[in-house]
Amino acid sequence: MQATAKFWDGIAQKYAKSPIGDMQAYEYTLGRTRSYLKDTDVALELGCGTGSTAIKLADAVAEMVASDVSGGMLEVASERVAEAGANNIRLAQATPENAPEGPFDVVMAHNLLHLLDDTETSISAVAKRLKPGGLFISKTPCLNENMKSLKFRVMKRAIPLLQFFGKAPFVRFFSIAELETMITEAGFDIIESGNFPVDPPSRYLVTRKL
Repeated sequence: MQATAKFWDGIAQKYAKSPIGDMQAYEYTLGRTRSYLKDTDVALELGCGTGSTAIKLADAVAEMVASDVSGGMLEVASERVAEAGANNIRLAQATPENAPEGPFDVVMAHNLLHLLDDTETSISAVAKRLKPGGLFISKTPCLNENMKSLKFRVMKRAIPLLQFFGKAPFVRFFSIAELETMITEAGFDIIESGNFPVDPPSRYLVTRKL
């Protein structure tokens, strides 16, 4: 946890200034997520980063707990939450395993699951924090699928070298089937899925706790 937090602390300011890679895909999945939220919901976001998604969705729920392992990311998030006047957002420094226990109506993890070295345990932690019938909404790059883009094929090959020099975080290479199997075996039923963007496929899943 400490090494992971240190990496993200070190790039927090740079990350905060970086544009979203595919704004169209981001806005689409943001809208799909919003369609599942109710104004009575208490929601938890895991891996909230600098808080952008939590802020955009905060008005759709009663309370939003936004958590991240990185204190540096949360410092930026705190400033953004204050600027937005999003009074129903509470920030927490935590991994999925020690995040606030809830229980929650909705748990979200956008662009997080592939960055966890024990994704199975983290998904089990999500299930424990959800009410019966609660929703787990995630979006995960599945980098073990075929990619048409030369840029991303080169980037995939470069990740181990970048990690060696401390320039990239831990990354797990999922296929879509592997990801969905992990989630369903943890006790979830998939009710919506899609790839946004398609290349490389970032799998958007809305699942319900059985």
